[in-house]
Amino acid sequence: MKPQAVVAEALGTALLLATVVGSGIMAERLAGGNQALALLGNTIPTGAMLVVLILIFGPISGAHFNPVVTLTFVWRGEARGREALAYILAQIVGAVLGVWLAHLMFAEPVLQVSLKARAGLGQLASEFVATFGLIATILGVARHRADTVPWAVGLYITAAYWFTASTSFANPAVTIARALTNSFSGIAPAHVLSFIAAQALGATAAVGLFGWLHEKAKTEI
Repeated sequence: MKPQAVVAEALGTALLLATVVGSGIMAERLAGGNQALALLGNTIPTGAMLVVLILIFGPISGAHFNPVVTLTFVWRGEARGREALAYILAQIVGAVLGVWLAHLMFAEPVLQVSLKARAGLGQLASEFVATFGLIATILGVARHRADTVPWAVGLYITAAYWFTASTSFANPAVTIARALTNSFSGIAPAHVLSFIAAQALGATAAVGLFGWLHEKAKTEI
């Protein structure tokens, strides 16, 4: 395991969260109370930045920026447990630092706790679907068009912001960090564990299904 890869995961995740939270703050300030416009202002920068970050850090670390992505590769035997642990810790630390950086840039109190409730079956179903779709995108596209993964992931998250009730966190590190911002992008700490559980289930379902689909495809060629 190269230290450069761990640093890349921390830095990439930090920049992702600075984008998510920073664009959320900016969008809310400029939208004049129009929630749809604020969400759009949060969506476009996040999807665009994901493409950029994967293109930058993909050759260094694989650009996971997400514990369920890292664990997906462990489950598939494509990564080792020790490396995965280092990645996950780097992702969580980077995500928290990214939130604090966004607060600093917008002259907000750096240390915050979210009061934004995100509870209920619809929210949890959304996180299951969002994470299932993200892992499906990565596994499906990487199999035949690995060079297009950055674009596919960015486009998927852009779409999932709008077709899921939760606005598609799909990432345990992101979920933990967003509990530390009482802004447009936040989530109350009490709802973090249920989101992470739904994300884990969604990722597990995607790994299982696509393992079967790809194995089936091999046998029929």
